[in-house]
Amino acid sequence: MIVTPKLNQILKDRGLTQMQLSQMTGVPQGSISRFDKNSRHEDAHLFAIARALGITIEELFNVEE
Repeated sequence: MIVTPKLNQILKDRGLTQMQLSQMTGVPQGSISRFDKNSRHEDAHLFAIARALGITIEELFNVEE
């Protein structure tokens, strides 16, 4: 199974910047910037980002079997 983050694509599709998401969530902009590059994510950040975007945590990732 391959799991890859897709936050930057979601932001682009919605016309949001990383700074705007940071302000909406309280998650540091640096953490948002590194989101798609990291394999580990803080639980609190995942929940805050998903909630602010109105999506599930699963929707933040592409999953290939």
